[in-house]
Amino acid sequence: MVKIMKRLQKKWGTKKLSAIVCISMLLVVVCATVVFGAEKAKFEPALFSTAWALVPPVVAIALALITKEVYSSLFIGILVGAVLYGQMDVERTIMHTFNDGFVGVLSDAYNVGILVFLVILGTIVALMNKAGGSAAFGRWASEHIKSRVGAQLATILLGVLIFIDDYFNCLTVGSVMRPVTDKHKISRAKLAYLIDATAAPVCIIAPISSWAAAVSGFVKGEDGLALFVKAIPYNFYAILTIVMMVAMAVMKVEYGPMAKHEKNAKAGDLFSMGDREQIIGDIQDDSEKKGKVIDLLIPIICLVICCVIGMVYTGGIFKGAGFVEAFSNSDASVGLALGSFFGLVITILLYVCRRVLPFKKCMDCLVDGFRAMVPAILILTMAWTLKAMTDSLGAKEFVAEAMKVAAGDFMKFLPAIIFLVACFLAFATGTSWGTFGILIPIVVFVFETDAAQYELMIISISACMAGAVCGDHCSPISDTTIMASAGAECDHVNHVSTQLPYAIVAAVVSFLAYIIAGFVQNAWVVLPLAIIAMIGLVALIKYTIGNKEE
Repeated sequence: MVKIMKRLQKKWGTKKLSAIVCISMLLVVVCATVVFGAEKAKFEPALFSTAWALVPPVVAIALALITKEVYSSLFIGILVGAVLYGQMDVERTIMHTFNDGFVGVLSDAYNVGILVFLVILGTIVALMNKAGGSAAFGRWASEHIKSRVGAQLATILLGVLIFIDDYFNCLTVGSVMRPVTDKHKISRAKLAYLIDATAAPVCIIAPISSWAAAVSGFVKGEDGLALFVKAIPYNFYAILTIVMMVAMAVMKVEYGPMAKHEKNAKAGDLFSMGDREQIIGDIQDDSEKKGKVIDLLIPIICLVICCVIGMVYTGGIFKGAGFVEAFSNSDASVGLALGSFFGLVITILLYVCRRVLPFKKCMDCLVDGFRAMVPAILILTMAWTLKAMTDSLGAKEFVAEAMKVAAGDFMKFLPAIIFLVACFLAFATGTSWGTFGILIPIVVFVFETDAAQYELMIISISACMAGAVCGDHCSPISDTTIMASAGAECDHVNHVSTQLPYAIVAAVVSFLAYIIAGFVQNAWVVLPLAIIAMIGLVALIKYTIGNKEE
């Protein structure tokens, strides 16, 4: 090799030889890049768009419920997905796990925006606690809320009022109502259920919310917001969940694992059936400051206003778009990050100007807020990575094809079928928005050629939204479920196991309502029947439990 190089050097000269070598190396690199890039683009696992695509989330969920340990369960589910994708190729499996998985989801702008929002929101909660605002609200609420029923109804009411976004709902309601529910000895598992059940179920029936904007964006060729509004009366799961919460609070009904949690809470143990997970609990109220209620109310009100402004700003309201149009076109991730940032600045200025907290202690809360959100961020990152694994295996394509096959033969039963499919898909993937994105375009495609079935299309779209919320509500890898656990400072697996029996009851009544709606096609006939059935079922459960206790 050395002799050859010397001969070429004598023949062409040093400079010419160097130029030829450089050009040759550049061509090799370019060719390799093209080849490997083409290989990456063309690569498709043999199990793509088959039932195997749903195996990784099923494994993760099953392990989480069996072992009651969420981190290792999610990681094993991710590895299963990577192995199925890699097809026994070790290098491809490892690179897919990290490059397309963890690194990919943490490089996504939308995900980063949500993480920024979480950290800032955790900081605001830390500031309110340090300033004594949460303790002051707890003292005020203890004077006006006299019973456990009142505390639960107040939590539900606050959850309904904060309908802008489910993430914001979960953490805000949790931080505000924890002192109240703790005083009345309501278990953290029950608080997490109340938070979770007023997050996505409320957002999905609120025309002005990040969820309405997302759903509107998935309906191509139709007026998305108009369809969303027409679908609200058919969104049985969301409405029945709220009815069920109120009925159970008023009738004082608890069953399943939640009954044991509530019994232990009355005895003084708010964290029964599992170790307390320190999520926000490390940040203690500064009782010496004797803060006022305004130290909690002003930051929260400013946060709501700033988040709304941030969302409509991303939707182009300052470029001539109307408020509703701006909300429909908004980017929830960027809007919430911007809004929470300005809410944080206002909160710091408020406390410094009122001399509630010195500036240095306000800055210390930045670290406290980040530390408080680390468990939630870790679970979210793993849940997003697991979703990336299912996407790479073609879960969307598999479900879409199955839906097209079912659509032709069972048209009247289609809303009920869509509800079940959406439930399963959202439960397995942990994302309701992803479920919307898969199923709503299919529903529109099925009905777009038949104008006579317009009402059935609206019912089917609503069934898709309701099923997605139901599956998201039940799934331990759902970001909303994770946020509810964080907001209530509840062990995550405890929250999932206690909430599941309640969600299943609402899902069963909703499924039956969609069967009837497919034939009747009138919301104002089916919805009252479903509400009556829900209240009657809660009363029956109370009667059955009462007889067992006797």
